[in-house]
Amino acid sequence: MVNDSVTAIPFRLLKRVLPQHTDHGGVMWHGAYVAWLEEARVEALEAIDFPYQRFVATGLDMPVVRLEIRYREALRLGDEVVLESLPRPRLGVRWPWTTRFMRDGVCMADAEVELVLVQNQGVLKVLRHPPAEVAEVFATLTGGSAST
Repeated sequence: MVNDSVTAIPFRLLKRVLPQHTDHGGVMWHGAYVAWLEEARVEALEAIDFPYQRFVATGLDMPVVRLEIRYREALRLGDEVVLESLPRPRLGVRWPWTTRFMRDGVCMADAEVELVLVQNQGVLKVLRHPPAEVAEVFATLTGGSAST
């Protein structure tokens, strides 16, 4: 099922800060940002009709190898937030994403995430060259060429 709240590049995902996302003071907990980053990437794949389960079903996965979040202003209970995610072209085996957490047009936080494509055959193996179908997915997400 495609999430209708996700748009094309940059992918936008609408979220609301709920009680489970906050600390006792009603401020969004740092771990919730990480969960939302993951959700934004998975929903971006759904938006182009490539469910993340297809990666998993073929023994592929994309673990995070680097994550940096810059908090500019606190998000609070009840805030509506738009995550604007922009997948970038691959850099060797790394696949970077930039995401901004926007509230009322203001960037409240931004994140840089780098993933790598791995094959899981009992031992994780980094894939330097993605399978053709995955290369096409990368190209669709970044608006670039599948041969990147």
